[in-house]
Amino acid sequence: MIKSVPFETKHLPPTTYHLPPTTYHLQPKQYMLKQICSKILILGVAGAILFSVTACVKGGTAEAKKSYKSEKIVWWRVWDNEDAVSGLIKAYRDIHPNVTIEYRKFRYEEYEKALLEAMAEDRGPDIFSINNTWVERYKSKLAPLPVSTTIPIKYIAGSVKKEEVVELVTKNSLTPAQVKKNFLDVVAGDALSKDNVNETDPSKQAVKIWGLPLNVDTLLLFYNKDLLANAGIAEPPKNWTEFQDQVAKITKVDKETGDILVAGAGIGTANNVARSFDILSLLMMQNLAPMIENGAAGFDKKPKGVEGLDRPPGVGALEYYLQFASPLYSGYSWNDKMPNSYDAFAKGKVGFFFGYSYHRDQLRAQAPKLNFNIAPVPQVGEGQKVNYANYWIEVVSEKTKIPSYAWDFLQFITAEDRVALYLDKNKKTTALKSTKLINKQLADEELAVGAEQLLTAKSWYHGQSPTAAEEAFKEMINVILSGAMKINDALTQAVMKVNYSLNKKL
Repeated sequence: MIKSVPFETKHLPPTTYHLPPTTYHLQPKQYMLKQICSKILILGVAGAILFSVTACVKGGTAEAKKSYKSEKIVWWRVWDNEDAVSGLIKAYRDIHPNVTIEYRKFRYEEYEKALLEAMAEDRGPDIFSINNTWVERYKSKLAPLPVSTTIPIKYIAGSVKKEEVVELVTKNSLTPAQVKKNFLDVVAGDALSKDNVNETDPSKQAVKIWGLPLNVDTLLLFYNKDLLANAGIAEPPKNWTEFQDQVAKITKVDKETGDILVAGAGIGTANNVARSFDILSLLMMQNLAPMIENGAAGFDKKPKGVEGLDRPPGVGALEYYLQFASPLYSGYSWNDKMPNSYDAFAKGKVGFFFGYSYHRDQLRAQAPKLNFNIAPVPQVGEGQKVNYANYWIEVVSEKTKIPSYAWDFLQFITAEDRVALYLDKNKKTTALKSTKLINKQLADEELAVGAEQLLTAKSWYHGQSPTAAEEAFKEMINVILSGAMKINDALTQAVMKVNYSLNKKL
């Protein structure tokens, strides 16, 4: 039996976020060649980044000429069709016509298996995407960003007698400090870490950049405008108390059979709630549960520095989540007999659904007549906003034979002026801490909600097997709802399973 306990908020102190000054991940709009031998007129090299010249003779050195040859970058991703990144590819090839980009999209269900098999057989891609929670798991298979990259550039030189010249150009790479300044805080937390794969001496371990994202997505609250209007609700909820009240108003239950005819929200169970792991993680993080503490899972513990708590905040967050699946609770709106929460929402049978921006596109294609909108996820309090990030990072394979080209391409396409083309075309929210981009997206009706949540977006490390962590959360929910375990015991068991994943070597 689940006791109805309201989501505790009074004990939570307000949190003030001190964001560093905004700087743009923006490279100069022209290559700047250092003059060593003679003044060189540069033509057609717009949009590249600052570099230093390592060779400069008329026509180019033998080494430079030899290195300038046709190269192919193989790039594997999930979700986006090639058309989504065609502008990025074209912009790079305009500067590097000797480079072709072979792009391949995979279905999520087949992606990781295909990737690991290809790597084992030395036929894998040069660049590929991984979820932000996979970085530690893949670290041994990745080539971190080097201090600099060196690639050949061909251009036309000479004011009277024009001729082709090939230069070997060395460009300074982004530094970890620049990533922290230029990208969202959540990106720095996920993409930066020590190189503890090949180094056994902790004193020699340096913080490395393991990848760079094109965009960041956050958990969103989808709502059925017609169901809210029928229930007399003018605006979606801003906090979890309002969310409880609105769910209760929307839900309709058959008095004779007890069947739920219209659900206020798809929340409360594990297997039939899309991204139940993310929703529960969000609740815990908003309630200040320490998800990871000193390298171990700690969401069953009280946060340090917060006084007056009679129990871990993770317990209150879990109780709040579960009550929507309990008939004993006034806000009961969901159970394990219901269909998947996304499918039910698409059919107009659910008031609220938690999802991501890609669900917006799926809903428009699958249910074009559905009258829905998107709102920010409810918060515990205005002073301590937390949003949940889920996104993909572009990384370079440790087995690539062209690491300089691969990393040069990634730094090129994630720079502000280039990535803006991708974001605008595909209606995605930025991964950069750029006032220009964020303000532009805040003014875009379709992107405003996601953009509003970017600066407070967070994630947490799930261990070597993110899938195992998600299964641990699902099992925790199921054993409590079935009555097989009490909340505290189930929470402790989930922590143990996540810790096993944290320590397991895959």
